[in-house]
Amino acid sequence: MHRPNQRGARGGRGSPRGGPADEARSLPHRTEDRPSGKRRGGRTATEHMDHPSPAGKGPGLCSLRFGLALLLLFCNVALLCQRSCLSLTMVAMVNSSALQGVPNASAAEPLDGVKSPVYNWSPQTQGIILSAIMYGMPVTQIPMGYLSGVYPIKVVTGVALLLSSVCSLLVPLAAEGGESLLIACRVVQGLSQGTVMVTQYTVWVRWAPPSEQSRLTSVSLSGNLLGPCLSLLVTGFISQALGWPMVFYIFGAGGCALSLLWFVLFYDDPEQHPCISLSEKEFMASSVVQVSSGGKSVPIKAMLKSLPVWAISLCCFAFSWTNTIMFMYMPTFLRAKLRIDMRENGLLSALPYLLCWVLGILAGYLADFFLARKILSLIAIRKLFTTLGLLLPALFSVSLLHPGASPVSVVTCLTLASATAGFCVAGVIINPLDIAPRYYGFLKGVTMLIGMTGGLISSTLTGIILNQDPESSWFKIFLLMAAINVATLIFYLVFTKADVQDWAKERQQTRL
Repeated sequence: MHRPNQRGARGGRGSPRGGPADEARSLPHRTEDRPSGKRRGGRTATEHMDHPSPAGKGPGLCSLRFGLALLLLFCNVALLCQRSCLSLTMVAMVNSSALQGVPNASAAEPLDGVKSPVYNWSPQTQGIILSAIMYGMPVTQIPMGYLSGVYPIKVVTGVALLLSSVCSLLVPLAAEGGESLLIACRVVQGLSQGTVMVTQYTVWVRWAPPSEQSRLTSVSLSGNLLGPCLSLLVTGFISQALGWPMVFYIFGAGGCALSLLWFVLFYDDPEQHPCISLSEKEFMASSVVQVSSGGKSVPIKAMLKSLPVWAISLCCFAFSWTNTIMFMYMPTFLRAKLRIDMRENGLLSALPYLLCWVLGILAGYLADFFLARKILSLIAIRKLFTTLGLLLPALFSVSLLHPGASPVSVVTCLTLASATAGFCVAGVIINPLDIAPRYYGFLKGVTMLIGMTGGLISSTLTGIILNQDPESSWFKIFLLMAAINVATLIFYLVFTKADVQDWAKERQQTRL
């Protein structure tokens, strides 16, 4: 039987109550083997392939799963605002005119000293405070990715979101207690945000039908782009009008409110949700073959030997490398090339976030459109959007090196180089779900950890290059970024897969 797309019958998805599912791809007429003897929704995984549900319509705006994607979007917006606002409030928190001799001493500013205390922190101390949140994030990726497949996602994600928001509320108090206390607060915040970053991916293993996974994931992850944009736009206004502490109070309070909504509105199993409609429940039951989460041993050896895993991991490394350079050093590049003031710099720096947000959502919808209409196979879709997300930023960044580029062309190429990376959302970012749905949380933690490593290396190396060779620094930075993108993309196109790997199937995994 010819099946252009077998995404509807992922190998190894079992009932949430622990029953293993037989692999339907190789046995066209074999039903699922469940302990209870029941077939989920009256249809087997094979029947779903042969007679798919009308998924081409996509999630309606009133569907519960689309509402869940919006809830995750707002949660990500809150987290990214909490993470990024300190880089802007640091300008108001530090007394640049006073002598930096007394640690954490508030400057004598009687008019604003109450609502906006100012501290005498050295540039080195400021750098440690700003980067402290990154110290905690990598630590959580692999362990929390594994635990998200064992313990309820509702509890793990909700507690982490609440903890990050409480830490945001405590930032002004921690600053008064000293830079060490503030650094510790940001490290804890990094631990909690790293947990939410990786556990939210596991939500879509149970809540996203195969034909909607790209668009639902892209909508929820778009908050990671909308958050910094919102932070860039409003933090300055809040700080000037109400004082910089109010920035952390507002973003922290918003995160606390969202965590309460999460505990009320989210359920791990769609069938147990009290607000889901009968039609949506039937649609989910007939299109999503659930993955068993209990008692799994992770096939680490098989993962290490898997070329698709390495292809995805290396592309995540390149994706994070590119994003870190483009978004972290964009204001520095604009100031060096265009000599613009801080207000214009902030507005121009926010523009790529907006465009990347739009392109990320568009990529998700296009991917599911191609899949539903059978225009492209799943593997072709993943390769297409990964190519766009890595090759276009490389081309546009190299275009910035033209010596006769006008200010308009510089801004255009810089914006497109940053924004087109959003195409990866429908490519390499969601690819781990294709090859190992049973171990999606753990595998996503591994790929995100490797990606963060790329971001940390690129930010450090870029700073060193800028410090040692100001004249030709941007030529080296963008050329190196383009080379890494192209090299990892070639490896990805050759070795990546979009079907469930043998080691990720039920009762076929290699145990360590």
